[in-house]
Amino acid sequence: MPLEAVEARRLYRQIADQLRSLIDSGEYAVGSRLPTERELADQLKVSRPTVREALIALEVEGRVRIRVGSGIYVIDPSDATPAPSAVIEGPFELLRAREFLESAIAEQAARVATKDDIARIDAALIAMENVAHPGEASMVHDRAFHIAIAGCLGNAVLVRVVGELFDQRLNPYFAQLAHYFENPGTWRTALDEHRAVRDAIAARRPMTAHDAMRDHLAHSQERFAQNFGAETGAGAPAARKLVARSGTQPAKPKRPSKKQAKSGSARRR
Repeated sequence: MPLEAVEARRLYRQIADQLRSLIDSGEYAVGSRLPTERELADQLKVSRPTVREALIALEVEGRVRIRVGSGIYVIDPSDATPAPSAVIEGPFELLRAREFLESAIAEQAARVATKDDIARIDAALIAMENVAHPGEASMVHDRAFHIAIAGCLGNAVLVRVVGELFDQRLNPYFAQLAHYFENPGTWRTALDEHRAVRDAIAARRPMTAHDAMRDHLAHSQERFAQNFGAETGAGAPAARKLVARSGTQPAKPKRPSKKQAKSGSARRR
């Protein structure tokens, strides 16, 4: 039998697997509340966005229910669906990739964009201003805006990559996360961010365009990282044996030097 390539599981999937195992073992009973995102992140020594990706994955599978302002609760697994076998990137992982790539594209677009390029960007922006959000139409026009900017570079590969990354918004994890935090207010804020990108490109200001696109996608991450609420973990049992198996160990705290120790002792006196 031929050997198959082994692909490391993404960190958020490893965390989701651990939490699912604890639920299955009865550590967290149906109806109980999980520790907060902050507590889980502290125990696992990972970022809160990574924990959030894991919790969203479990919610899509039907293992937990997120109640904004209350917490994350274990639900009856009778209607649970298996974890998808296909590789699905986490929402924050996707946004970070887009932030890196599209900032560089916007910077170069400000150097080479033609009048026709700006007209295509403007057409997408006008369409975004006249559509309800959230909805399928708003995503179509949002995608067109980012594609139009990539198109300024005249590189079909970049256009395809930008389009494929944007289309990952349709994966179930991203869609579930957006369900909690996207609304007409966030759409208006995002529109202002898009206009800043467009204006910088039209004014031929490469670094301003780079920073405007970077800020837009960074702010998108911040919007998706807003608290679900219930940051006090009262009533939730402490999670056991939670270890992030990413192949790296958290750094050990450095011991203060003798000079620092003496200085600290003097301050305490």
